[in-house]
Amino acid sequence: MKSILFFRVFLVLLLISSSVNSQERPLEQEKKAAGMSEIRVPQPESVVPGVDFCDQSCGAPSDAIILFDGKDLSHWESVNGGKAEWPVHEGVFTVDKKKGNIRTVKEFRDFQLHIEWQIPEELEGTEQSRGNSGIFLQGMYEIQVLDGFNNPTYYAGCAGSIYKQSPPLANVTRKPGKWNVYDIIYTAPTFKKDGTYRTYPYVTVILNGVIIQNHTRILGETVNAEIKEHGNGPIILQAHRDPTATNVSFRNIWIREL
Repeated sequence: MKSILFFRVFLVLLLISSSVNSQERPLEQEKKAAGMSEIRVPQPESVVPGVDFCDQSCGAPSDAIILFDGKDLSHWESVNGGKAEWPVHEGVFTVDKKKGNIRTVKEFRDFQLHIEWQIPEELEGTEQSRGNSGIFLQGMYEIQVLDGFNNPTYYAGCAGSIYKQSPPLANVTRKPGKWNVYDIIYTAPTFKKDGTYRTYPYVTVILNGVIIQNHTRILGETVNAEIKEHGNGPIILQAHRDPTATNVSFRNIWIREL
């Protein structure tokens, strides 16, 4: 009888352990997938937008905070301190790698962000060298900016990716020289006392009128999915350190706090 009772207790403990492990496994698998994100399959399906989206700069809603109005970078600063010194010209501004990343002076929590970006018409290189930049939400989580027109690259590295974590549902980038339009809806995380996520950050990304991230859970900080407790944070625009990557231009940036 004792041996039968012992076996039953052992079986119950085994089932409990198996159940706990099965609950933990999906997150661990996702983190491992983030670490394997430079594989090149599958490629997102190419989708042509229904219209030539916003060849003229799109207007902002009345309650938006205008982060760039075509005149100056007064709402931005260098991440290294001091003024943002990327060149402003003809209503747009262009990345200057020598000056480094820039960030918004104001910090944000939950928001709707509108930002338009352009890859130069004449550019060379392949994959990550074709107009590489990024938009960091709360200074932590990167949405990739890259030429995606006939330019296959690695998993979760193409335009519209949550970089190194989640590829876009479709490739909707327009050819170099045309403007692309991001509308990004972001929900910030909350944290437990031990610094881990109580609720994850989530993002929806619309590129040229097509949903490419649908309330996607962000696993952690770019690139290694590390979880770091934080409060409000800035929007950061990346001056990609690759010297061969062509500089990206931006215009018409506004944000609505939610």
